[in-house]
Amino acid sequence: MMKRILSAAVLSAVFAGAADAEIKVGILHSLSGTMAISETTLKDTMLMLIEQQNAKGGLLGEEIVPVVVDPASDWPLFAEKARELITVQDVNVMFGCWTSVSRKSVLPVIEELNGLLFYPVQYEGEESSKNVFYTGAAPNQQAIPATDYFLEELGVEKFALLGTDYVYPRTTNKILEQYLKDKGIAADDIFVNYTPFGHSDWSKIVADVVALGADGKKVGVISTINGDANIGFYKELAAAGISADDIPVVAFSVGEEELSGLDTTNLVGHLAAWNYFQSAESDLNDEFIAAWKAKMGEDRVTNDPMEAHVIGFNMWVQAVEKAGTTDVDAVREAMYGLETPNLTGGTAVMLPNHHLAKPVLIGEIQEDGQFDIISQTEEVAGDAWTDFLAESAVLKSDWKDLDCGMYNTDTSTCVQIKSNY
Repeated sequence: MMKRILSAAVLSAVFAGAADAEIKVGILHSLSGTMAISETTLKDTMLMLIEQQNAKGGLLGEEIVPVVVDPASDWPLFAEKARELITVQDVNVMFGCWTSVSRKSVLPVIEELNGLLFYPVQYEGEESSKNVFYTGAAPNQQAIPATDYFLEELGVEKFALLGTDYVYPRTTNKILEQYLKDKGIAADDIFVNYTPFGHSDWSKIVADVVALGADGKKVGVISTINGDANIGFYKELAAAGISADDIPVVAFSVGEEELSGLDTTNLVGHLAAWNYFQSAESDLNDEFIAAWKAKMGEDRVTNDPMEAHVIGFNMWVQAVEKAGTTDVDAVREAMYGLETPNLTGGTAVMLPNHHLAKPVLIGEIQEDGQFDIISQTEEVAGDAWTDFLAESAVLKSDWKDLDCGMYNTDTSTCVQIKSNY
């Protein structure tokens, strides 16, 4: 009997040690609510990436275990779920969030607990956290190049800046308003409007946009509308008989996933600006699409935030292997300068400001819900602080050499602001 008890105790210790040795990855994406239309795919992407890495032998000889939670498009709940992932689930890293309000909800938690978040979606910039790697686009990698395309290629003279009412659209549009004014666009020729998440009645707003061009000047819409509100917006455009030739729309939050739920017949010619489209031609992209469809079904599409998770996850794996540990501080130090292939045929590089160097692509919507890439740049270095707002132009983020996210280049001092969202 004693022998059996000792064996059980030894066995229990072995199992406990194995459990402790697991590498846990938190997945913090909305699987319900208004943002589920965009975020559920990112959860599926992370599960596939983890499965693929485990098939290669895991990481540091251990299995990677995904821990999935649903913050349900509820911004305060993101903070609670992030705290749960770190303190209860003991995850080593988190991949998640879509909206900036969800990210800013999580920020004080991960900074307090020294967690690590990879954030995969385009955002407004004007932020730099030691605990976040921003693998989506900053404004100079999406919003500014798209605006330039409207000005230089399409001859747009009046701008309707339509956004969902939260921090990303408001901050992005603040930058764009100043940028347009610097380019000689009159304040009266810039129409700005915000609507709540899930907004569905677009008739008056679309009518206001049409009225903006009553004097014959070319009108363009820059859209920072997020989530399922996009469905109603594009349907109203079609119902009003507005084509891309009449009033072109360039969207920053509409990709292949969002279009897969729409009748795109009347959307042909409208635009989106991202750093990746499924239609990008590269061997690596072909492999990724094939693996995705084999796992999820032929009707499932890929999109930009998925590529951002691919890049972020691959860099995190590299950093852990380089550091020989999942310790957050060691992994962060190992991240700087890492390179990994992107899916468009180039190379993503992690910069000291926790942003990537990425190409900028502009795509035109096709009838099949895919994008014809009509413009593509070389890799552009992401900028945490915009050059187009006076208060930000003097700021620099450099966590590698300066250990500072808000370094004032005029005063040569580091401004330390603790997140309090």
